Amino acid sequence: MNFDYSKPELEASRLIDLYKAMLKSRMIEEKMLILLRQGKISKWFSGIGQEAISTGITLAMREDEYILPMHRNLSVFTNRKIPLYRLFSQWQGKMNGFTKGRDRSFHFGTQEFKIVGMISHLGPQLGVANGIALAHKLRNEEKVTAVFSGEGATSEGDFHEALNVASVWNLPVLFCIENNGYGLSTPISEQFNCEHIADKGKGYGMESHIIDGNNIVEVYSKVAELTQSMRKDPRPVLLEFKTFRMRGHEEASGTKYVPKDLLNEWSKKDPILNFQEFLRNQSILSEKEEVEIKTKIAHEINDNLEIAFQEKEVDSTLEKELSDVYESFDNEIIEPSQKTSRIRLVDAVSKGLYQSMERHPELVIMGQDIASYGGVFKITEGFVKKFGLERVRNTPICESSIIEAAFGLSVSGIKSVVELQFGDFISSGFNPVVNLLAKSFYRWGQNSDIVLRMPCGAGVGAGPFHSQTNEAWFTKTPGLKVVYPAFPADAKGLLASAIEDPNPVMFFEHKQLYRSVYQEVSEDFYTIPLGKASLIQEGEDVSVITYGAGVHWAIESLKKLELNADLVDLRSLQPLDIQTIYKSVKKTGKVIILQEDSLFGGIASDISALISENCFEFLDAPVVRVASPEMPIPFAKNLEAIYLPNQRFESALTELLNY
Repeated sequence: MNFDYSKPELEASRLIDLYKAMLKSRMIEEKMLILLRQGKISKWFSGIGQEAISTGITLAMREDEYILPMHRNLSVFTNRKIPLYRLFSQWQGKMNGFTKGRDRSFHFGTQEFKIVGMISHLGPQLGVANGIALAHKLRNEEKVTAVFSGEGATSEGDFHEALNVASVWNLPVLFCIENNGYGLSTPISEQFNCEHIADKGKGYGMESHIIDGNNIVEVYSKVAELTQSMRKDPRPVLLEFKTFRMRGHEEASGTKYVPKDLLNEWSKKDPILNFQEFLRNQSILSEKEEVEIKTKIAHEINDNLEIAFQEKEVDSTLEKELSDVYESFDNEIIEPSQKTSRIRLVDAVSKGLYQSMERHPELVIMGQDIASYGGVFKITEGFVKKFGLERVRNTPICESSIIEAAFGLSVSGIKSVVELQFGDFISSGFNPVVNLLAKSFYRWGQNSDIVLRMPCGAGVGAGPFHSQTNEAWFTKTPGLKVVYPAFPADAKGLLASAIEDPNPVMFFEHKQLYRSVYQEVSEDFYTIPLGKASLIQEGEDVSVITYGAGVHWAIESLKKLELNADLVDLRSLQPLDIQTIYKSVKKTGKVIILQEDSLFGGIASDISALISENCFEFLDAPVVRVASPEMPIPFAKNLEAIYLPNQRFESALTELLNY
């Protein structure tokens, strides 16, 4: 097979560099296949036959520009000069790797080498690239971000969302799609019904190109040309690389589903063998030089493998593993000033957000209709005039991609707040929240400096899609923090702390409380520590534990029944103030837990279990939970009243006291 390597004309030294880079990747892969058969690594996703793509792209990029690779892009890692023993340790689950044995294969990133690793869901990294590129654009940095995807992942919604956002915002992202013919065993004819993936770029008003992915000179030269242009004229570009995967999706899959004549055809297009033949024919590479290059690479591989093999198996403790789920953070407690104003909860959220925007000059807010319109609840009304459209960003309707972009901003060291128009809509962005934001710090030390604002709750007749209080989806997900204030002063101080916190925070704001609850609130910036409950009133008869709207229901009922009770407003659900709960329960001996969310699987169940396991000998009655029934939230006012637990709370409380 003859490739045209003559245009554009490159210096002989550059051609040799490209050859060495591809060859090194191939030789490492061949060694890994041996180790896989020997049981010395657990899994391998082969990129044999596709080396020209990741090699050409990486060498065309600058070393300070981020690349987001996938399973089959070994050459990205090797050409970023990562020491091989660290890669080998990563694949063996050892400490010298990048995940401390917590994740396998190429599921890792490294700030040192400007690489951001993938998660198995594939598509989300496209949106992450948008966030990194947005950071460059906000800082007026002439840089490009390159992100890889296979043709299979172009069927995911994340692909379409990411391309749309990149195009609307003119982000300098190079979307690199490796079309190797199969998504695992599914051929492209069953993946999409268009001739070229590059054609999809047209629908987003995006420049796109088709490149021979097995021609290293074409890949390198075209990417170098495009990235140089994109740095001066920021815009996204979609590249489709035509190539083929010569081995299985992963080694256990095999290639029996691929017609033999197709394999034979593509084997003739081997990017390394063809390029090697060209270099020989042009007298650029002699047989002696070829042997020397291969010998040197083989020694490097073996020497680094020996280092990895000599390294001890990973060793840790439960305490150490738990300590790495969240980034440690000493929140500076800033006390509220005495200068106060009587404001609503909605005003407190707005003022707290505004002051954080002043405090952090790079903080970005993103959400639907939040700019000139001010958001559906008018939280950000007037923000554009002060902070501008770059920092108060209207977004397309694509929760998943915007949350991914927020992660990309965090990778670049920029804080962000994402407003979900309604907390219910987080379901459209659930995957990046629970698999990307929640797990990245534990996996490879990358924090998610993000607050997701979640207007939530019933009581306003909004029906099943605008009334959920879905905190239990997230309290069970390690790596996330969950905050749920009931009062304006708490909302302002807790939001400030949530933004200061480098970990991902789900910040729930009850819609019914927005304009119905008033309080004297400090006008200046202040913080309230996350994970500290508030003891609203003290008594001896019973412990009432609740949060959100439940706090106000409890206050009303306790006043009506004239009870002498401890009333604990949790405020933070993750981290949870266990000590305040235990202290109250041990004092009163009776406890009732009230939540608006449906009963089964809610946080009340876990609190009840914790109390039963740790305070059993202090209890004078069974722990009582009061919550909404297992049904969607209805629209009609009378039906919503049946759903909500506030009326049932009083009778349950009375029964508990009479136990």
